[in-house]
Amino acid sequence: MMEKEFDTKLRFQNNPSNAGSVQRSKSFAFRAPQEQFTVHDFELGKIYGVGSYSKVVRAKKKDTGNVYALKIMDKKFITKENKSSYVKLERIVLDQLDHPGIIRLFFTFQDACSLCGYSCLVIISILMFSMLALSSTTSPVDYMALESCEGGELFDQITRKGRLSEDEARFYAAEVVDALEYIHGLGLIHRDIKPENLLLNAEGDIKIADFGSVKAMQDSRITVLPNATSDDKACTFVGTAAYVPPEVLNSSPATFGNDLWALGCTLYQMLSGTSPFKDASEWLVFQKIIARDIRFPDYFSEAAKDLIDKLLDIDPSKRPGAGSDGYAALKMHRFFKGVNWKNLRGNSPPKLALGSNTGESYDVKDSAWNLSNIGDGSVRCGIGGATSSSEASGHVTRLASIDSFDSKWHQFLEPGESVLMISMVKKLKKLTNKKVQLILTNKPKLICLDPSKLMVKGNIIWSNNPSDLNIQVSSSSHFKICTPKKVRSFEDAKQRAWQWKKAIEGLQNR
Repeated sequence: MMEKEFDTKLRFQNNPSNAGSVQRSKSFAFRAPQEQFTVHDFELGKIYGVGSYSKVVRAKKKDTGNVYALKIMDKKFITKENKSSYVKLERIVLDQLDHPGIIRLFFTFQDACSLCGYSCLVIISILMFSMLALSSTTSPVDYMALESCEGGELFDQITRKGRLSEDEARFYAAEVVDALEYIHGLGLIHRDIKPENLLLNAEGDIKIADFGSVKAMQDSRITVLPNATSDDKACTFVGTAAYVPPEVLNSSPATFGNDLWALGCTLYQMLSGTSPFKDASEWLVFQKIIARDIRFPDYFSEAAKDLIDKLLDIDPSKRPGAGSDGYAALKMHRFFKGVNWKNLRGNSPPKLALGSNTGESYDVKDSAWNLSNIGDGSVRCGIGGATSSSEASGHVTRLASIDSFDSKWHQFLEPGESVLMISMVKKLKKLTNKKVQLILTNKPKLICLDPSKLMVKGNIIWSNNPSDLNIQVSSSSHFKICTPKKVRSFEDAKQRAWQWKKAIEGLQNR
């Protein structure tokens, strides 16, 4: 039981005078209870999204008919990958948050062997952990029943409409600002604000989701256990590449300004249909962020340009909402002229552009559950912590390092040569697996390096001919680079197999 693992229970500080203090009570009862359900109590439907250690599916409770977004997490994998603190922190935080602009956690449950009745393919598909053997499917599985947002992601609305009108963007941005003010007021930093994590309920109002990267500040009004913190250092590198602020790339401690930078990027994407720092690789995206290389389309209003420009200030303390005037400075900006902040959700939301998959039936035999679809970019969503397919959107979540900026790799480059992609990957062999640094450059060139000895372990012979160099992807983490003389197998822990394929084939087709 998740609650029984906590060495103390938590208390939400409703009294403002107690803000900053930490109180603990062994009699504390979680608002979202731990139930005695099994997965067989639900009819599982379409996949909402897939993350590095979880999957979120639409689930209807058989006895009540209530629909939830069911987050499924394999405990064995979470422990092995040292993700327990992220899971605990998300559960603790979601239990205590109470705001109409934040996704709600209804209950949790644990099921040690309930997946055994499904076929092997469905088991593997549900868990998304290809290294698990059938015998391991009896390991404990944790579930979180979250609010199901039938309107989908804001990202989908932007994609379907091409770009949003300024009135639509103003409405959504105002609801995000309102929720962020609440989150920051409790001493929390979300650290992964982006259109994929902004969900729409059936009425079309915004709900912020995915608190797997949340950071509780020292004076937080949310009580958090030491063993349930996402990291010991406030400068841990997490988030999504296109929305990461420059101070995070420079390893500065996290601040509320991190979320405000991401808000600026999100508002830009609402109005233009694309990220302000979009490019072919993480390396180039980071270069643009550091240089603050941002260009505004001509159709942006002066008010929109001014707000985005201020939110994307290099100094996080100068971003509206982070300064001494707090959120008053942000809400009073002329872009939000006419917004009724006291009755924000009393206004009619913009009309939703519906996708073709609305009203999908509850059928575990649906093609969405087929193992062959995993990692093909056809599943992309971010509900309740499941991250979007990086290969489909060009976004990368849970960035583990800033290898692309590490000067030690530059010694392997020629003058004028730059890194397009770089990852610490496992080179898979029959008997052994070895970590190597895989680098793709714009020459183009593919290099395998020994990261500890800083030695070249081999260059993969480049060819623009797909018959001489091609990439085969078997899952979001596993891919093969095939040449006439050799086939090399790799595992990318950042789940960027399809991004590697896209980058290599993109260079071949130049």
